[in-house]
Amino acid sequence: MSTPSTPPIRWPAEAIWEAVTPVLPGFTVEVLPTIDSSNSELMRRFRAAGPTAAEAVLLVAEQQTAGRGRMGRHWQSRAGDSLTFSLGMALQPADWSGLSLAVGISIAESLQPVGPQDGQPRIRLKWPNDLWLIDTQGERKLAGILVETASWGELRYVVIGVGLNVRALALDAAPAAAGPLPALPPAALQDILPGVDVAQALQLVAAPLVQAVQAFGLFGFAPFQARFAARDALDGRAVQLSDGTEGVAHGVGEYGALLVHTAAGMKEITSSEVSVRPVLQASGRPC
Repeated sequence: MSTPSTPPIRWPAEAIWEAVTPVLPGFTVEVLPTIDSSNSELMRRFRAAGPTAAEAVLLVAEQQTAGRGRMGRHWQSRAGDSLTFSLGMALQPADWSGLSLAVGISIAESLQPVGPQDGQPRIRLKWPNDLWLIDTQGERKLAGILVETASWGELRYVVIGVGLNVRALALDAAPAAAGPLPALPPAALQDILPGVDVAQALQLVAAPLVQAVQAFGLFGFAPFQARFAARDALDGRAVQLSDGTEGVAHGVGEYGALLVHTAAGMKEITSSEVSVRPVLQASGRPC
């Protein structure tokens, strides 16, 4: 007996194009059934063709075979389970610092807008490029962001890759090879938006993301600073830097640097220097 085929995903490409084109002429939306990495594809196109490939494009990959995260980490992606896409466009900000934070703010606010009456948001931002879901199971990664840039003469081109878990996946039932604690299941958007699919998630985030990137190009990170603070997952917590230095996170500065109070005083940490992880307490769980 043959296995029923998975129904095709009905991507809202036209609706997104209609929403974005008035503010970004020449914008296109492209959907590929499978590719190694949407970020890598847009970078290949730009490096091969230069300015002729620099028009703004939203490239959606239904499945990625070699998706990449920050510091070369692999991002698993299966059709219908994860939303993976890249936004490529020419951009000339005065300072690139904080772009990944601005992207995270836009996505978090699109997926879970909150007002003063709603209390603390469940989608938080873990500096510099992750979205966490906070629930009774703990703090679990919901999405990751990878920002890459390339130049052709004076033209700067940015590719913003996003990987968002949409459908909950069960972990392998086999125990982990090492470590005293079982791994938490990855967070999924359906945990807070039951029934949402990858196409609906893309429609929620795409147009606001373009507008946020345009605003960053004009004004930098400063207008996003307070919005980041409202969702900062590390503020006031003990953290450990990749060089072993420990301290307490105190939000971010006007250019997006993480402020960490250490034994040697306050340090400004940039994404190119360190990775940041919550310090593990005696229990082995994040503090």
